[in-house]
Amino acid sequence: MFRFEYTDTFAGEANYSWVKREVVQLPENISDRSLVRAAKAWAGLNGVPCDTDNYGDTIAIRPRNITTVLFVTWEG
Repeated sequence: MFRFEYTDTFAGEANYSWVKREVVQLPENISDRSLVRAAKAWAGLNGVPCDTDNYGDTIAIRPRNITTVLFVTWEG
């Protein structure tokens, strides 16, 4: 299972003045690329260019020119 969190940013950091969260059931062996695609589709970011940082158990997806961030965390 994976937790998706989509929120706004302030000065480049997650701000949480609003947040959309959901735990999503996906295969544990899903590739990072497929996981990012699923998360972007969930957040309505299909077709939006993003920068992605992988921190091991969390992936941060930052849409370019939009002050938001999408976190994908493995729940186990």
